[in-house]
Amino acid sequence: MTNDTIDISKHQSNKEQPFAQRPWWFLAFIVLISAGFGFVGGSLTDLATDSPMQIEQQRQVIDGEGQLIAEIANQVGPSVVSVELEQQVGFGVQQGLGSGIIVSEDGLIVTNKHVVSDATSITVVTADGVEYKNVELVDEDPFNDIAYLQLDGAEGLEAATLGDSSEVVVGERVIAIGNALGEYPNTVTYGIISGLSRPVVAGNRGGTSFESLENLFQTDAAINPGNSGGPLVNMDGEVIGINTAVAGNAENIGFSIPINDVVPGIESVIENDELIRPYLGVRYIGLTSALAERYDLDVEQGAYVLDDGVTEAVLDGSPADDAGIEPGDVIVRVGGEEITKQRALSTIMTQQQVGDEIDVVIYRDGERQTLSVTLQAFED
Repeated sequence: MTNDTIDISKHQSNKEQPFAQRPWWFLAFIVLISAGFGFVGGSLTDLATDSPMQIEQQRQVIDGEGQLIAEIANQVGPSVVSVELEQQVGFGVQQGLGSGIIVSEDGLIVTNKHVVSDATSITVVTADGVEYKNVELVDEDPFNDIAYLQLDGAEGLEAATLGDSSEVVVGERVIAIGNALGEYPNTVTYGIISGLSRPVVAGNRGGTSFESLENLFQTDAAINPGNSGGPLVNMDGEVIGINTAVAGNAENIGFSIPINDVVPGIESVIENDELIRPYLGVRYIGLTSALAERYDLDVEQGAYVLDDGVTEAVLDGSPADDAGIEPGDVIVRVGGEEITKQRALSTIMTQQQVGDEIDVVIYRDGERQTLSVTLQAFED
């Protein structure tokens, strides 16, 4: 069984009707728009009148683009690994497969948490076929779908170049690389960034586990089962994201974790041999205008500390609890940085350090308040 990218198809809000369920007038509108564009664009004869010189110029552009993709794939490919694992399921053993990225010459690997969670054994195979058995699961990120693996005895490996995901824009061309279907290592797909700062509630195909993820890149570069944990790469050959989820009820809607949300964890594991992350200790949802209206809130951006009656909105004994944050508060600013759709609370927290004393600005009952919070290390 392949360790799939997380499937979000059953867990997204019904903000839009599926295409097949749209009313007849919507379908007619699509047809009319298409016909209108055809009319404005000219006849088929007009479209076919490119001169041989124009066709040759277009061919050169396409050939150049293909050559660039090939060069990037060759550059990044040696840093992409296949992750093979076994999991105990009932009285049997289940096989799982995913992808990972080499981030240090001595064999530190970044992959998805959902790929390796509950694994009884992990094997990593590099792009040149070298197999590492009994791989150590160093740590898992409690706030993101990220895990860190260490290869025993590795040296001189080719670490990927990490980019700056804050510079990514919609429409930017990107490449996804990974172990597609668990059978085709270093599969390369090509597309664009389709959206930024996407929140999803993701679950595995069996519906046995779920995780809320924020601030994701959306891409139409094909992300297939087995690609989980592989890199999303820009046209400079830099890793800008970790592929993690797909929309199961759509074509080519995939999601990646921005690399800037992962780099502090990489640095912590390299320095401390474990992931040391500060935490605030609240469960929240990122606000939109629709949610602000639903909950009758005075602000439309921020992190709404939501009491759903099931889980603690503010964890007992957490930094948030000590500072006096309460269910129903809207956190709008942390450590001098505004929470926006582009900068979620979880992203801002990755930039903080254990022991930092920071100001947290909240709205409570229509009034703005500033609380002082001393960050602590998260402990399981």
